[in-house]
Amino acid sequence: MLEDHAKLMAFFEQADEIVGRKRLQKMVYILKKCGFDFSERYTFHFYGPYSEELSTRIEELCNLGFIEEEREKEKGYYQYRYQLTDRGVHFLEQSDLRPENMTTLIEEMDEHSSKFLELVSTMLYFEDFSKDEIEEKVQTVKSQQNYTVDDFEAAWEFIARLNAH
Repeated sequence: MLEDHAKLMAFFEQADEIVGRKRLQKMVYILKKCGFDFSERYTFHFYGPYSEELSTRIEELCNLGFIEEEREKEKGYYQYRYQLTDRGVHFLEQSDLRPENMTTLIEEMDEHSSKFLELVSTMLYFEDFSKDEIEEKVQTVKSQQNYTVDDFEAAWEFIARLNAH
C-alpha cells in the first residue's frame, strides 16, 4: 500500500515545493504520461485530467505527517502549498524505493503556468486522436480558457520535448 505513497513522496522530494492543487494534479498526470510509474487513475474533470486517488493519497500523506499542506488566502480563494516533511524524508530514506529521476521534467513544468499545464495535460488525455482532433476537442471542452494558436504551438513543442526524455 505505501509503495504508491512513497512514489508520490519521491516526487515531492524532487519537486521541493508544489503550489496549487491543480498544478499538482497536472504535474503527476504529465509525469505518468511520460512513463513514470504512478498508479493513480485519471478521469476528465473541470480542469482536465483529475485523479480522486491522487487527492486521497495526498490527504493520507498529510495525515501521516509525511507531506505538509499549507493553506493560504489568495485573492478570494485558497492556495495550497505542498512540501515533503522531515518525517517524510526519513521514511523515504528507510524505504526500499529507488525513485526514478524526475527532476529535469519537474523543472521544465515549473517554468510554466498552471493554465499551460492544464492545456498540455488535456492534450495528452486525448492523445489517441489526430492533432487537429485534439485541438478541436480541447477548444470544445476548454472553451472558457480561450487558448490561442500560439498556446497550442507552445504546448505541442513542450509535448515533443517531453517525448524526447
